[in-house]
Amino acid sequence: MSPVVTARPLTRAAFAPYGDVLDTDWTNHYPINAGRCERFHELARIETIGEDARAILSIFCGTPYDMPLTLTLVERHPLGSQAFMPMDGRPFLVVVCPDEDGRPGRPEAFVTAPGQGVNYHRNVWHGVLTPLGQPQNFIVADRGGSGNNLEEFTLDEPFTIALPKDMAHE
Repeated sequence: MSPVVTARPLTRAAFAPYGDVLDTDWTNHYPINAGRCERFHELARIETIGEDARAILSIFCGTPYDMPLTLTLVERHPLGSQAFMPMDGRPFLVVVCPDEDGRPGRPEAFVTAPGQGVNYHRNVWHGVLTPLGQPQNFIVADRGGSGNNLEEFTLDEPFTIALPKDMAHE
């Protein structure tokens, strides 16, 4: 049986080694547009390095995986960060791994709160986009330009990623 990792709620402190949490629980905010809009400023920095690098926005349409998830593949982006913000505000699963001498270490798993997104720092091992329960669309900010910005790694031993008991029906 593969080792089990149980997802936990996504918090800034727990996710800090891997990236940024994107939500409105942020101290750097202020009103704009004659007070009709609140700007939550600089939640994350979009990282891009390499020749003709540029920040781009895309929409990803993700299909949910069966839960518990059998994690066999992770990836990282050596030339830029990658941010995911759900368009419909539903939670999704976030899986990250520390780097251990160029290889992914033991995964950690998080479940976002409704309306939370993530920005993976450049070169952070992470699982693929994993909506929960139903298909979901995401705004994605990442790097465009020349160079190979994707490294995939097939795990020697799969991990089972479980949802918390109160979410097991997702």
